[in-house]
Amino acid sequence: MLVGLIGAIFVLNALHTVDHVLRGDFHWPLDAQSIVFVAITVTINVVLGVGLWLSGKGRLGWRFWAVTGAIGLAFGWFSHFSPFTDQPPMRIYGAYQSATAGGLAVALLVLLMLTVLATTVYAGFRWSGARRA
Repeated sequence: MLVGLIGAIFVLNALHTVDHVLRGDFHWPLDAQSIVFVAITVTINVVLGVGLWLSGKGRLGWRFWAVTGAIGLAFGWFSHFSPFTDQPPMRIYGAYQSATAGGLAVALLVLLMLTVLATTVYAGFRWSGARRA
């Protein structure tokens, strides 16, 4: 179950990254904004990939995934849903000329956040059960 959820996060995050590129958040030649964007994307993928690898070796457990998921939820909220963000869902939606494309971009973001939430809740329940056992 965990591998499936993390796999879904990988795919949805990749699609969300494409959305950022399409909206112009990545510039060439690289500038400070682009470097931050690339660093965040690489960090997310490295944490998920190394986390899965170490979990498979029995070195990381449910607590890692619950905490990582909570951090991911906080990051996603601050990045797209907080009152302080410059990239709320309506800006994402409005960045596209097609209502369908804008709606799809927002739907992917919401689905990504719901998948991170589901993963966090699942890991939290497994972690709490493991602590009782």
